[in-house]
This record gives sequence, structure tokens and C-alpha cells, in this order.
Amino acid sequence: IMGLSGSGKSTMVRLLNRLIEPTRGQVLIDGVDIARISDAELREVRRKKIAMVFQSFALMPHMTVLDNTAFGMELAGIPAQERQEKDLDALRQVGLENYAHAYPDELSGGMRQRVGLARALAINPDILLMDEAFSALDPLIRTEMQDELVKLQAKHQRTIVFISHDLDEAMRIGDRIAIMQNGEVVQVGTPDEILNNPANDYVRTFFRGVDISHVFSAKDIARRTPNGIIRKTPGFGPRSAL
Repeated sequence: IMGLSGSGKSTMVRLLNRLIEPTRGQVLIDGVDIARISDAELREVRRKKIAMVFQSFALMPHMTVLDNTAFGMELAGIPAQERQEKDLDALRQVGLENYAHAYPDELSGGMRQRVGLARALAINPDILLMDEAFSALDPLIRTEMQDELVKLQAKHQRTIVFISHDLDEAMRIGDRIAIMQNGEVVQVGTPDEILNNPANDYVRTFFRGVDISHVFSAKDIARRTPNGIIRKTPGFGPRSAL
């Protein structure tokens, strides 16, 4: 999800797990409108279906990496033995199994964000919400985290809703991009669809001057289709033929 500051990106993602209460409309997950379920049912949805990674890491400084990773499951009442097994597995997924007993102030910014990601992965959610989760990181670490997220998605096939104001980041990790303007989603599509058919001038400005190598691949340039677009296939990014 992309848009200028104040366009509603963070509000949107917080509506999806009811950190902000919607005033009207529906939020459907597996056919269930979570805007109308009880608090107890909402806790169950958050426990099993949805996890969130914040920009600010949101780690407890007095807790070890392992305890931070377990925090959400502890609140959910999951037994200690089960928590530890899931926590260690989540830390392995993000490459931090050797730092289980370290504290947040002993870690780099990238490592702390990996802990935040591990905490979300520990509950094995169907949906992962990420609100500009990498924007505070140095460029090199940010790229590494983007690559890590793409690998995890390829392995586990979760639904990920990622908030970003960086077009390069959105094209790097997103299958589809939603553009927000003044609290509304004005266009949703793959990068090549939006680049070739922007919904309005606002959307067009996002893609002005974009590096088309991030969207098109020379591998498929010689392949022709009637409309000039080759659709996305599993394991590959968007492709276009000229």
C-alpha cells in the first residue's frame, strides 16, 4: 500500500486488525466481518490469523530476544514449552537463533527489526501486516530485510500487507500495489499494469522517472503478445514485451 504522508496508509492497515475501530463498512477475513465480532473473538483472530510488525521495532528492552519473540504468545496463554519451540523456530527463520539470549540494546537496527518479524512469525499467522517496517533502517540493511521477506513469503505463502512510501521497495517486494489518495484506494494492480495504465495524474506522478528495469525484464523483450504485456508467473516478477 503506497501513498503520500497523510493519505491513510497506516490508518488502513490498523483497520484491518481493529487497532482503529472502523466507523462504517466491513473488514472481511475468511468471510467474517471482524468489525462486528466480539472482543473475545477479535483476540482469537489476532492470536491465530493476524500479526503486525511496526516501524519502531516495539521491543521490550528488559527482555531477551527469545522473551520478546514469545511476548505475544505469552499474552495469548500459550504454554511455555510450546512457546519456546515456536519462538526458536521463528528466530531460525530470520537467522537469529544464536542471539536468543541477547538483549535488544546488544543488536543492530536490522537485527532488532528481525526480532520484531520473528515475534510476528511465531504465531504462524495467515496475514502479516507491516507498517513501514523497514523505513528506519540503513539502505543496505533495508535491502537485506526486503530480500529476507521475499524469501520467507516464497517459502510460507502468507498474505502480507506492506505499507511503504518507497516505490522501489513496493516494486521489489509486492505482487500488487495499491495507491492511496486522501483516504481512498484509487488504483490496485501489478507494477506493469499501473505503469502502463495509471488511474489519474496522482498515480502517474508515483511512477514518473521509475527505473523500468525494476518492472520489465530483458529476458522477455523478444516475446510478443497481442497487447504487449506478459502476465506474472510464479517465481518471477512482472514482465513486459515490447
